[in-house]
Amino acid sequence: MFAPVLSTFDVLAEPTRRRILDLLRETERPVNDLVATLNVSQPGVSKHLRVLREAGLVEARVEAQRRVYRVRPEPLAEIDEWLAPYRRLWAHRLDALERHLDETEDR
Repeated sequence: MFAPVLSTFDVLAEPTRRRILDLLRETERPVNDLVATLNVSQPGVSKHLRVLREAGLVEARVEAQRRVYRVRPEPLAEIDEWLAPYRRLWAHRLDALERHLDETEDR
């Protein structure tokens, strides 16, 4: 039986996976560093990394006896694209607030 393909949004809905990405955004890390930092079991971290890897959000390289993971930012473009209209909405509202404050200040 095939596992369903998860969208980037589905993958990032899980808080531990977001925390892993946050840690990997800072620097690439081996699994054991993630385990120690997250206080999650090694099998648990490995399962989350597998989901992130299958979604294309992280990649691993072999270094001696360990795998070192890093973020692949390209798949996050889907989220950035989805957020664009909301950024425009907020920019419009913040511009309106700025105009209102400028008018209030002039009184």
